[in-house]
Amino acid sequence: MIRDYQALQHTWFAKGEQRIIKTTGKHRGVKLLATLDYVTGRIVWQEDEQYTAETFLAFLRKVVDAYPTGKIALILDNARIHHAKLLEPFLNEMKGRLKLVFLPPYSPELNLVEGLWKWLKADVINNVFYHTVVEIRQNVHIFMERIMINPMTIIDRLCIRF
Repeated sequence: MIRDYQALQHTWFAKGEQRIIKTTGKHRGVKLLATLDYVTGRIVWQEDEQYTAETFLAFLRKVVDAYPTGKIALILDNARIHHAKLLEPFLNEMKGRLKLVFLPPYSPELNLVEGLWKWLKADVINNVFYHTVVEIRQNVHIFMERIMINPMTIIDRLCIRF
């Protein structure tokens, strides 16, 4: 989730003139789901109003549609929606084609998508004030479109090379 409460990160300002970032005092945000193909740098992503098993199922369908052939291994954290019973019929239908691989608890450093969220927050959220969630959404879309122009930049920044 990309929240709208503003985060001050490392920044420069003139001595004695501390940078001040406004805040609305509300906790709104943008909920995002994404996959990152570490071989090609391709990102499949979507924004949703809420995190539910239904939205995650829709996202899984989007991923399968984006990769119409071959096998897919999706690395996930242990969020509740990733284990929902609602997913079972779809996962059974995709058996042999789509495999969900769950990371150990408390291991975000193993999830490449966490690096994407950190990058997005650094470029879009940190040290910026947004009046509305619509503004955040627009800038998230601009960011995602911009980085997907050059997949090698994504690979260089986020993917481990062997």
